[in-house]
Amino acid sequence: MFKAQETLLEIDLKALKHNFEHLKSKLKDNTQFLAVVKAFGYGNDANEIANYLQDLNVDYFAVAYASEGVALRQAGITTPILVLHTLAVNFDVILDNCLEPNLYNTKILNEFIAFAEAKNQTKYPVHIKFNTGLNRLGFLESDIEDVIYKLLNTNSLKVKSLFSHLAASEDLSEQNFTLNQIENFKNITERFSKKIGYTPMLHISNTSGVLNYPEANFDMVRCGIGMYGFGNSKKESTYLKPIASLKTVISQIHHIKKGDSVGYNRAFKSEGTVTKTATLPLGHADGIGRIYGNAKGFVTIHRKKAPIIGNVCMDMIMVDITNIDCKEGDTVIVFDGNTTSAETLAESAGTISYELITGISQRVKRVIIK
Repeated sequence: MFKAQETLLEIDLKALKHNFEHLKSKLKDNTQFLAVVKAFGYGNDANEIANYLQDLNVDYFAVAYASEGVALRQAGITTPILVLHTLAVNFDVILDNCLEPNLYNTKILNEFIAFAEAKNQTKYPVHIKFNTGLNRLGFLESDIEDVIYKLLNTNSLKVKSLFSHLAASEDLSEQNFTLNQIENFKNITERFSKKIGYTPMLHISNTSGVLNYPEANFDMVRCGIGMYGFGNSKKESTYLKPIASLKTVISQIHHIKKGDSVGYNRAFKSEGTVTKTATLPLGHADGIGRIYGNAKGFVTIHRKKAPIIGNVCMDMIMVDITNIDCKEGDTVIVFDGNTTSAETLAESAGTISYELITGISQRVKRVIIK
C-alpha cells in the first residue's frame, strides 16, 4: 500500500481499463462507446483519463460545458467531444476547438444556426436532444416538425446524433417508465430520420441502461459512473473496480478527557474517561462535507473504522481512534477499491457516490498509477 504523507487521490488507470473493457463487453461490436469525462472526470483527472481512453480507442467523449472540452483539446484529445449543456456565450469557443454542441431547445437551435451561417460553416456537426421524461433538457416530440424545418433550411449544420437521457434506468421498480422512455425515443427518432432524409446516430443508454436495458444500446452508449467503478447496484459493482483511492495521514493525536470537547460548536463531548482522537488534513474544502460529521462518516486506519467526530472543519476532520493502535504519520484510508468504497461512505451520510467523488477538491494532490 502506498504510504500517504499528505492527502492525495490515487487514480488507477488499470482499473479504468478493466471497467471500460467490462462495459464494452456488454455491447455489440458496432455499438460505439462515449466516455463521459465531465466534472474533471467525475472528480478524478479528466486529462489523464481521456488521454488513456483515447489510447484505448474510445469513440467519443462528453463534457457538460465547453470549457471542459477546451481543457481536453489543450491536453491533446483529438477524439470527438460532445458538449452536453451548450450555452450561447460559448459558441466561439465551441467552433474554435471543434467541439460538438447539444442543441436542446428552439432558442439555442436558432442561435447556433445564425452563428454557424455567419461563420460560413457547412454541415457543422451538432447533436439534437429530445426530452422523453427526465424533464431537464431537450425538445419535445411535438417540436419535431419545427426542428426539421429549420435544419432543412440551412446548410450550416449536420445532425450527428439524436439522443435522450434515461431518468431511472438503475431502478428496476421504475421499469415501465424506462421502457416507455425507450419506446418514445424510438418513435421520435423514426419520425425525425424519415423527415430529414438520413439517419443520425442514436443513443439513450447510460451505465445503468447498458447493464439493465441492452435492447436500448442503439448506435452508441454514454458511460460515466460505470467507468469509474460503480454499477448502480451491489451486484453490478462487483464486476467493476473503483479507480480512485482517497488517502490521508494522521497529523496529530489528542487525548480528550471526560467533559472536554472536540471541534467547532463543541459538537463532540467526551463522555468516557478518555477519548483518543486523530486530526487529519482534509475537510469540507477538500470534498468531505459537513454531512459526514458527528459519526455519520468514517475513515479506516489499519483496517479499523474510525468515526468522524464533531463537525467537519474546512481543512481538517477529527476521528475517534480510542480502540485503534496507531501513531502520528500513519496512513488513513477515506475510500478506495478494497477497504471502504466511496459508495459505502456516501451511503453512511445519506448521499450517493457521484456527489462524493465529484466533490473532491482540485487542491487534493492526484497521483496517477499506470
